Amino acid sequence: MPLPGMRLAAVLVTAVTLTLSGCSMETTAPGSARGEAASDAKGEFGPVDCRKAKCIALTFDAGPGEDTPELLDILKEKKVHATFFLLGKHHVVKHPDVVRRIEDEGHEVANHTWTHKVLTDQKPDGIRAELEKTQLAIEKITGKKPRLMRPPQGRTDDTVSEISKDLGLSQVLWSATAKDYSTNDSALIKKRILDQASKDGVILLHDIYKGTVPAVPGIIDALQKDGYTFVTVPELMAPAEPQPGTIYRP
Repeated sequence: MPLPGMRLAAVLVTAVTLTLSGCSMETTAPGSARGEAASDAKGEFGPVDCRKAKCIALTFDAGPGEDTPELLDILKEKKVHATFFLLGKHHVVKHPDVVRRIEDEGHEVANHTWTHKVLTDQKPDGIRAELEKTQLAIEKITGKKPRLMRPPQGRTDDTVSEISKDLGLSQVLWSATAKDYSTNDSALIKKRILDQASKDGVILLHDIYKGTVPAVPGIIDALQKDGYTFVTVPELMAPAEPQPGTIYRP
């Protein structure tokens, strides 16, 4: 199920691509936000206090899709909570029961735009529409609007940041990616993630590609064996809370 611009992403999305284009908005790492949290910060902790534990966040982009229920079964069995950056037009509205299940099972429901347009290529009204339509669609299903968003291809700038702030959305980038849009080899996907895993890291996967979901059990088992605890993105930065407009880049 290829996405608009995803093949381009295969060429463009590298570690270097995470460089923010013309962006002077606040950028920080989740771990740094946690360390700088005020004494009265009210961010909710997950299964552990990531100030003391070795934490990592597992995130999935561009769903829900046909394989998402299987993924949710795996996460439930492993007792792991993840963060799902959902696409609106052909995913959220097509799979409302899956969106509801993601919410009900304790995962973080987040925004990945309406149609996966690169936001830095859009005019302000287009940026707002891409984000706001998905906010409203998710709220209609779950009863609340997301507080996190991931810009397609990780591309953001001051305009995207200002609109995100206005909509109450923090931006979340990543530190580990399997580039699973370019391979269905589950063993390779697992290896790429394990090679890039780090404390306070954010893993990027897509639950719409055939090789990804089968790789997840092995990724979880290997990282847990290495001492990691899986948390959602907000739990990673607790007791700090996600700040609208801020770019979180591990």
